[in-house]
Amino acid sequence: MALAAKNSSKTSKDELSSEIAEAGSDALAIKKRSVVISGHRTSVSLENAFWYALKEIATRNAQTVNQLVSEIDDGRTGNLSSAIRVYVLLDAKGRWR
Repeated sequence: MALAAKNSSKTSKDELSSEIAEAGSDALAIKKRSVVISGHRTSVSLENAFWYALKEIATRNAQTVNQLVSEIDDGRTGNLSSAIRVYVLLDAKGRWR
């Protein structure tokens, strides 16, 4: 099951906790992936749970992961990995309300 893969604008805390539990310890494993930002390839290291959630957000927004990461990159002031984590956190927080 995808983390926060609901099409509704809200996901309950219990549903998200259940999805994280199903992902198990693999959710905490760090994965390095290549992304393309403004035509330039770069690599980003994130926990699998964040890659999974990022893909779900991109799908919900009818975007590719690269498009979403480019948007996050445009608005960041610090580290890209940290900016992605904060973006995912704020997205999840907004859907819990």
